[in-house]
Amino acid sequence: QRILRLAEMCRRLETEEEKVLPFYSSSLAEGEIQDAQQVLEDAPAEPLAQAMWDYVGLERFWQRFNKAKLEEQALEQEQAALRKRNQWLRELLRRYLAGISITQEM
Repeated sequence: QRILRLAEMCRRLETEEEKVLPFYSSSLAEGEIQDAQQVLEDAPAEPLAQAMWDYVGLERFWQRFNKAKLEEQALEQEQAALRKRNQWLRELLRRYLAGISITQEM
């Protein structure tokens, strides 16, 4: 139920681009795509593979979920880089202000 609730929330938060182009481009080579397609067409023999076959409909949800997690990590890295740059700029400003400050001795 939690996954279905998350899937519904994802559908509501879709951007227009995701509604128009819901599928992600594959990074597989042509031969790999054909091999994967053939594996998908064969009926699974193992119990675990059969159980996974039942959840193929959630593939789009997991694609979006993984994309959101990757974007979250990218934003965290960008935020860390911005914090570091901000700290560096503050240090430069502190040095500049220390250099132009007038003491009572001057």
